[in-house]
Amino acid sequence: MPERGAVRTGGTAEKPPRKGLLEKRRAIERGARTVFGQEGYTRASIDAIAAAAGVSTRTIYNHFTDKEELFRTVFLESAASVTAGLGELFGQHFQRFRTTADIESELLALAREWAEHTVQHPEHFALVRQIITEAPRMPADVIEEWQRVGPRAVRAELAEWLRTLARQGLLDIDDADVAARQFSLLVGGITLESFFGAVPVSADEAESLVVSGARAFLKLYGAS
Repeated sequence: MPERGAVRTGGTAEKPPRKGLLEKRRAIERGARTVFGQEGYTRASIDAIAAAAGVSTRTIYNHFTDKEELFRTVFLESAASVTAGLGELFGQHFQRFRTTADIESELLALAREWAEHTVQHPEHFALVRQIITEAPRMPADVIEEWQRVGPRAVRAELAEWLRTLARQGLLDIDDADVAARQFSLLVGGITLESFFGAVPVSADEAESLVVSGARAFLKLYGAS
């Protein structure tokens, strides 16, 4: 039998990375997120990432083939983490909808937590800002994969919840995919308003955006 904790690949048992190696890899990824978020993909250097991570450049190349692979790894893992967090928020709030009377209060609660979720992931949204400004110089497949595991995955999960609510008669929705996109823009609009966290938004302004977005969505799709 393989050792406990071993990973079986191609018929052979492979032990998980030793603790020291795993810690160094995590340090590299943390350093990379910081440097890529500050400098962008093009200007970021392996030397700068090594300095931020507290490791040698050789150590980085022991874990990653090149800068592109390192960027791909940290950005897509970051996007998947943010997506998973939003999925948890959707589950927490949409499962509470029992009557049409619940809709507005729960949508507002979800919208407020969505806005807070953005604030809680500053490194990820710093990377998103770099993607926006440097897109023509970045690997196209990385951007496509980010869309798949990030924004599109969020909208797809949101659409499934909206379909469920429509079937229950709690919302009046014909096309859940369109409704999910509009919900994302209206309720998650604070992300755009702050340019993904770069521009401060006051608490009053954030609350106004959240409330107006949720209520606009309800005007479009509230059950009569």
